[in-house]
Amino acid sequence: MQRRLLIVDDDREIAGLIEIYLRNEGYLTDKAHDGAEALDKLAREEFDLVVLDVMMPGMDGMEACRRIRAEREIPILMVSAKAEDMDKILGLMTGADDYMIKPFNPLELVARVKSLLRRSYQYGKTAGAETDENVIAAGPLRIDKQSHSVEADGRPIRLTSTEFGILSLLAANPGRVFSAEEIFQQVWKEKYFESNNTVMVHISKLRDKLEQESGDKLIATVWGVGYKIDL
Repeated sequence: MQRRLLIVDDDREIAGLIEIYLRNEGYLTDKAHDGAEALDKLAREEFDLVVLDVMMPGMDGMEACRRIRAEREIPILMVSAKAEDMDKILGLMTGADDYMIKPFNPLELVARVKSLLRRSYQYGKTAGAETDENVIAAGPLRIDKQSHSVEADGRPIRLTSTEFGILSLLAANPGRVFSAEEIFQQVWKEKYFESNNTVMVHISKLRDKLEQESGDKLIATVWGVGYKIDL
C-alpha cells in the first residue's frame, strides 16, 4: 500500500526538495503552502502523514497542528527554524509527533517519516478474531493493539500513535520502571540523546488524556529513574 503524505511549507523550494526525496522512496505526495490550504486538502482528501512547517504566513503551523489534532490523529512531523527547547516543547504539546530543526538533512527527514509511519500503522486494522495477545487491560483501560484503540470504562480515548506506543509499552509491563531513554528507544526506534525532552512532553499529554477520561493519570513518575504503570 502506497502512503500519501502532505507537505506543508510556504518555501516552495524546500517543499519541492522534500517531495523529491519522499517520492524517491515510493510515497505519494501533495503540497500546501499555508495552514489554511493544508486544512482544506485534509478535509477533502485522505493522507497518512503531514510534514508541517511552523513559520508560515496567515495560519502558521502551530495553529494548523491544533486544528488537525481536533479532528484526527494523523501523524505529524513538524519542521521549524526555531531551535530552542521551548519551541520544540510547544510544538510537541500542540500535537506534533516529532519535531525537526531547519536546516535538516533530507535523508534524516525521510528516516523520521518512515519511523513515524511504522509506529502509526505497525499494528494495522486487520480482520480476524480478537485474542488476548492483542488486548491489554490496565485498570479502567482496555488497549487493543490490533485496532490501535484505547477505551476507559467503555469510552474511547483519542491518542496519537506515539502516545499509544508509550501507553502500550508501560501497560504491557506493569510495575516495571522505564527510563526516558528506554521509552524513546523502544517507541521511536532511534538513538536517544541527552537533554531530549520529547518523552517527557508526550508523557505529560498522555497523562492529561487518561485523567480526563478515567479520573486517574495512571502513569507514575519514579523521580530520577523513569515512568511506570502500577495495576
